[in-house]
Amino acid sequence: MVTTDWGPIIVAVVLFILLSPGFLFQLPARVRVVEFGNMGTSALAILVHAILYFCILTIVVVAIGVHVYTTKPDPVE
Repeated sequence: MVTTDWGPIIVAVVLFILLSPGFLFQLPARVRVVEFGNMGTSALAILVHAILYFCILTIVVVAIGVHVYTTKPDPVE
């Protein structure tokens, strides 16, 4: 049996979607510090969200150790 760990991949995809600048929130925003659901972005917001993404992904995958294992049966010979 071949075992595959999908935990880091699932966490990375979910965080990438949720931490897209302007999707749920934008930090820093153009007018205020935080704006919610404005679907806009700036270069500084992309940088801040990338740093948040890296930090949260590292904590969840390395420190907490999220693992989702799947097994694939060996092919019949």
